[in-house]
Amino acid sequence: MDVRERVAKRMRLIVGLGNPGPEYAWTPHNLGFLVVDRLAELGGMRVERPEGKACIGRGHLAGQEVLLAKPQTYVNLSGLAVRELLSRFECDPAEMIVIYDEVALPWGMIRIRERGSAGGHNGLKSLIGAIGTDQFTRVRLGVQPEHPVGDLAAYVLRPMRKAELEIAAEMIEQAAGAVAVILTEGVTRAMNRFNRRVPPPGEISI
Repeated sequence: MDVRERVAKRMRLIVGLGNPGPEYAWTPHNLGFLVVDRLAELGGMRVERPEGKACIGRGHLAGQEVLLAKPQTYVNLSGLAVRELLSRFECDPAEMIVIYDEVALPWGMIRIRERGSAGGHNGLKSLIGAIGTDQFTRVRLGVQPEHPVGDLAAYVLRPMRKAELEIAAEMIEQAAGAVAVILTEGVTRAMNRFNRRVPPPGEISI
């Protein structure tokens, strides 16, 4: 087996950001957890085993071995859990996929990026600071408020309304599909397929 084959067979760490506890389960900030739960369902896995500062599930998706993880540190300290997982399972940060909510994107929009700054997301700030690199794939799920809000933290931590839940369900399915494409065809093809332009005004009503 040559180097390229070994890299191709390396286990992929897929992390969804969110907060533990039932009070946060259906908030915008927990979309990352919800996507990981959907991936676990598709792969016949359970993300329940405590490992360090996270709950994990190990199995196969799209023909590749994956480690699904939901950090239990709360979003703003996600980096502590991710750093420990990368070390314990000898995963390469460049092979990691991180899924999270993004207030800079409209509801219903997905954006895949190969690298980049935290963009104001405290969970990403923690992650980049803890592992010392921003060179990892991220799947961003739009949760932008329809109108300016004074407290974004309160906005992403309150339960989603009915219309938001309907849009979130579609985003979760699309994000799960995007992860599968990343695993099988690579980031560039996933970006070409799933990155969409901003919806026209009035297309999404919350």
